[in-house]
Amino acid sequence: MASRTARKADKTMSTQAPAFRPPQLAKLVDVVPSGKHWLHEMKYDGYCLLVAVGGGGARAFTRSGLDWSDRFPAVLAAATKLKVKSALIDGEAVVLGDRGRSRFQALQSALKAAPETIGYIAFDLLELDGEDLTSLPLVERKKKLKAILPSRSSALRYSDHIVGGGEKLLKEFCAAGLEGVISKLADGAYVGARTGSWVKSKCIQHQEFVVAGWTPSEKSRTFRSLILGVNEDGALRYAGKVGTGFNTAEQFRLMEIMKPIETNRPSVDAPRAEMRGAHWLKPRLVAEIAFTEMTNEGSLRHPSYLGLREDKKPEAVVVEKPAAQISSPVAISNRERIIFPESSITKGALADYYAQVAPLMLPWAGSRPISLVRCPQGRAKKCFFQKHDVGSFGDAVQHIGITEKDGHEEAYLYIDTPEGLLTCVQMGTIEFHGWGARIEDVEKADRLVFDLDPDEGLDFEAVRSAAFQFRDILASIDLATFPMLTGGTGVHVIVPLTPQADWGEIKDFAHRLAKAVAQNDPDHFTAALPKAQRKGRIFVDYLRNQRGATAVMPYSARARRGAPVAAPLSWKEMETIDKPSHFTIADGKALAKRAATKALSGWGLADQSLPDL
Repeated sequence: MASRTARKADKTMSTQAPAFRPPQLAKLVDVVPSGKHWLHEMKYDGYCLLVAVGGGGARAFTRSGLDWSDRFPAVLAAATKLKVKSALIDGEAVVLGDRGRSRFQALQSALKAAPETIGYIAFDLLELDGEDLTSLPLVERKKKLKAILPSRSSALRYSDHIVGGGEKLLKEFCAAGLEGVISKLADGAYVGARTGSWVKSKCIQHQEFVVAGWTPSEKSRTFRSLILGVNEDGALRYAGKVGTGFNTAEQFRLMEIMKPIETNRPSVDAPRAEMRGAHWLKPRLVAEIAFTEMTNEGSLRHPSYLGLREDKKPEAVVVEKPAAQISSPVAISNRERIIFPESSITKGALADYYAQVAPLMLPWAGSRPISLVRCPQGRAKKCFFQKHDVGSFGDAVQHIGITEKDGHEEAYLYIDTPEGLLTCVQMGTIEFHGWGARIEDVEKADRLVFDLDPDEGLDFEAVRSAAFQFRDILASIDLATFPMLTGGTGVHVIVPLTPQADWGEIKDFAHRLAKAVAQNDPDHFTAALPKAQRKGRIFVDYLRNQRGATAVMPYSARARRGAPVAAPLSWKEMETIDKPSHFTIADGKALAKRAATKALSGWGLADQSLPDL
């Protein structure tokens, strides 16, 4: 039976503010897509925000899940007045000037001095009154969004669109000095990843860069220019300097921020002649920079400083490259190669499965450091884990530099597109395992994973019983949980978290909870690592919850007999499911269909933090 906490949560679900979920992101392209199946919106220069309404209030989340509710009082005050029980809205926080133009610098100034002047352009509706709308076509979601927004409000505005004619619209926007155009598939579902169904075309190039240092000014006590860097192949690469876009007040403010993070070691390998007297910084700051183009050597031409960004971490800053076309299918070679010999399943069948589930999988596996289980000759031959790249994956698979225990930086892999996912499959990948944190901040966990691993002598009924027992234990400390079949022998009980706690807190909590569970019920659970001490019991594997540890991702195939997959379940389904390998790669269409059902609505999403134990 469900716990009292769980029953209460179910009853009030539609009136509580929805939890954060990864937002859909747009790919940069160099040609606006054509055709009537694309709609086009104005691109704004602000902060991406998810606004969650419910429970008599409203909250604002950045694209990485940070709670910034205190920074947008006027927006949230207006959102609280919406005539809805609950809603989750996607949009952009902006300050609008003449002719509707938005400027990031104006937003930065308003955040410091006049937050009540910040408005919100709403362009999508993910949830409404407890109903998950993400599987609906975009045009239907926008129709529902427009219906709940006020017709006249400076704080909340609807993002209008046109259908077709995107190239003409871009020319008009550029002539008017606007940002650019966002183009979206009119019938597309909402997917919390960079799938290619949203693309952006810019009038002026701008993106984030890491502030690696500054060069001193000969005329003042501040600086002459900022030294910029960008992550490439696991290291910070020099990207030029920026010496315009600052007023005097901003220069003094930056000096106060930069001085405490000075370091004696150069942060990037830059031309010595241009770095005389340079002051170097630990890579902690991210700045938004406008520029005309990037040279062949990777430096910016005509850069201009727009402001610091707090919603993106330095490790996640990479060069944003425009794609020449909307989609570039990954060619899968040797499609007939047998990957699962006991069932004659081929590499082509595996690739087709991942293509089917990419929209389901990327919100969980995307934008997260990953480790791959690669079996280039099939699962019966040599398989190996890989978490770093030696340059063989190409541009579709990204890198993020992460500092190791000894202080040096390594390039970890991550993906955020279907092309990246399928590129890994083309390279012989069967399994995808991910960190418990996203690339926006690898030091803050966004989930706990308790792997309930049975001793060899236990059947699945024991695992099922343990999963429900563990659910109720966590519910007793007000933590919502979600079960997932691992495709192996056990079950994962997943606890989503708002990314606030660091790895030390996460590991300590998981370890103490696992030990407490084992001590309270030693006949059924153990937290002991040696296999000899697990006989007849369920091992509560808490070690997934530490920096650098990974867990198998939802919808990942497993390199096991029959090609099973890790599959999310509802607790109701958990009552009757027969085994942890119930679903296989042959169930791709069925998994996609069931993901849109009410039973799995909101799976893996909860607005919660670690309680005190």
